[in-house]
Amino acid sequence: MAYKINDACISCGACEAECPVGAISEGENIFVIDPELCTDCGACFDCCPVEAPQAG
Repeated sequence: MAYKINDACISCGACEAECPVGAISEGENIFVIDPELCTDCGACFDCCPVEAPQAG
C-alpha cells in the first residue's frame, strides 16, 4: 500500500529528492505521493523531519 503525506508536511522537499521512483511532487499546500508510482520503500519517511509520510 502506498505512502501518503499527511498535514504535518512542512513542504521542505526532502522527500521529493529521496524518492527513487519520482512518485513525489509538490502539491497545492503540501507534497503529494502518486500511489500508482509509489513502491512503498519508505525512503520518504526516513528522510522527513516531521514524519509526514505515512504508510497506507
